[in-house]
Amino acid sequence: MTTEQSAMERTSNDVHSFAKPAEAVAKHLDLNIDVNFDQKVLSGTASYLIENKTGTDQIIFDTRGLQIEKVFLGDSNEETTFELGDEKEFLGRPLTVKIKPDTKKVTILYQTSADAAALQWLNPQQTAGKKHPFLFTQSQAILARTWIPIQDSPGIRITYNAQVKVPKELLAVMSAENPVEKNATGVYTFEMKQPIPSYLMALSVGDLAFREIGPQTGIYAEPATIEAAAYEFAEMDKMLVAAEKIYGKYRWERYDLLVLPPSFPFGGMENPRLTFVTPTVLAKDRSLTSLIAHELAHSWSGNLVTNATWNDFWLNEGFTVYFERRIMEEIYGKEYADMLNVLGYQDLESTLNDIGAESKDTHLKLDLEGRDPDEGLTDIAYEKGNFFLQNIEKAVGRERFDEFVNNYFNTFAFQSTDTDKFLNFLRSELIKGDEALAEQINIEGWVYSPGLPEGFEAPTSTRFANVEEACQSWKNGEPAAKLNTKDWSSHEWLHFIRMLPENMTQQQMAELDKAFNFTNSGNSEVLAAWFIHAIRNNYTRADKALETFLTNVGRRKFLVPIYKALTATPEGKKKALAIYAKARPNYHAVSTVTLDEMLK
Repeated sequence: MTTEQSAMERTSNDVHSFAKPAEAVAKHLDLNIDVNFDQKVLSGTASYLIENKTGTDQIIFDTRGLQIEKVFLGDSNEETTFELGDEKEFLGRPLTVKIKPDTKKVTILYQTSADAAALQWLNPQQTAGKKHPFLFTQSQAILARTWIPIQDSPGIRITYNAQVKVPKELLAVMSAENPVEKNATGVYTFEMKQPIPSYLMALSVGDLAFREIGPQTGIYAEPATIEAAAYEFAEMDKMLVAAEKIYGKYRWERYDLLVLPPSFPFGGMENPRLTFVTPTVLAKDRSLTSLIAHELAHSWSGNLVTNATWNDFWLNEGFTVYFERRIMEEIYGKEYADMLNVLGYQDLESTLNDIGAESKDTHLKLDLEGRDPDEGLTDIAYEKGNFFLQNIEKAVGRERFDEFVNNYFNTFAFQSTDTDKFLNFLRSELIKGDEALAEQINIEGWVYSPGLPEGFEAPTSTRFANVEEACQSWKNGEPAAKLNTKDWSSHEWLHFIRMLPENMTQQQMAELDKAFNFTNSGNSEVLAAWFIHAIRNNYTRADKALETFLTNVGRRKFLVPIYKALTATPEGKKKALAIYAKARPNYHAVSTVTLDEMLK
């Protein structure tokens, strides 16, 4: 059995997909769709080249909220029968298509619903340019099925071609080879030669401009944003060079960014060849670009080697955080990477407190059966995964660990793998029967146990030691304006804000705000952290800025803690509901699902 076959066998156990890839599996997609902004729907055909492995008389696709009109077989487009199964919460409905043992091609004629969870339709007012509407998709984790009938499991990979028809004044881009300017017809064609999982299917349509950064890198953004984005991300090429130096050749040809309107629910989404990114990283000082290092790192961990199921999500994100910190260390030095590690550890501690340190959801290997896989997208996968890999590096040395990771990426390139497969590879290629080393690496403690293993040493940062000293001086009575904060990065400011006491007087809040202008910060990370203190201490001078932030920013990482802080008091809850009523139309479904539940 080949590695690919054994990976495919395992994905039959993907509890978040109806597909049965061990019986019949899609290998290539030809997508032909029209984008209708008036009706807020996509319509057209998804045509698959399939492999019928067992001579079965059916192939199963995932759908959710799709209207399936007809299904055809082969090049002759012979109509066949199909059935949509019962609706299951967040999984949607299986589309079972009748095929013949020799069927090689299946074409599905379909239309999306106006409330498809992956699609966010923005009116001109919600964009930077205010003139044209905008559309973007967010397929991760299992939302690709809301805009394409597809075998929606990360363990199944396809190549694709697409033809997309849009209004003539707009440009379409995808997770594929992209155009760099508008044409007169509004019809765009795309090709993705490397096989990708369904969650990396991506489309965006808007009034977009392109700016080249380097030979392999560039930026798409609205014309009103393109200058700021080009300045902010000027070091993309440097990051690509640093990444290739550590883990070998970039295998996707181009690495471009698309800066989306503010409602995008994530920091970034690593769609191959075209990372989708939040405008909240446009801080005007390149201080938040570790996010780009993170999305670039996904070109190896996640896009090249993919978690086979969402229970193995840490394989995507733990490796990516580890690699992101290595890229940042390569460019800015170890002291800089140390700050990111400490902030990451603080986020992890906060998550462990929220979930409960003994919860099974704090294991690296998850069990998400019967739940939305979005519930597994926590700092456990990201930060606990990263610290596990740092622990292995510490045990064997960086040179040996890099050799192992290169071997891992090369062995499983363009395949999906799971936790067992990775751990077997770790045992055979790195541990090699060395019992003392196995004990040091402690697979059981990291992967299958809650919280952090005994003996884990929290990361430290010399640059943060100075921040802690300044914070302590302020607590001891030194005026904020006299603190030595010269040349602090946004990471140092964030650490300072996190170090502040939970309870402060109005006078203390006002003094800090006057000295450091936190309420008017152009840095979204700093602003979001400051708002938590403003809410806790009823610092009403920040109310207007808080409302502006919540109505303009859709990034879930910021929204959830801020709304959570507001709901801690009856007065705050009232304020939260009033703001949410206005802001909700600007948020993506990924954010509203979480917030609707929180705010009831």
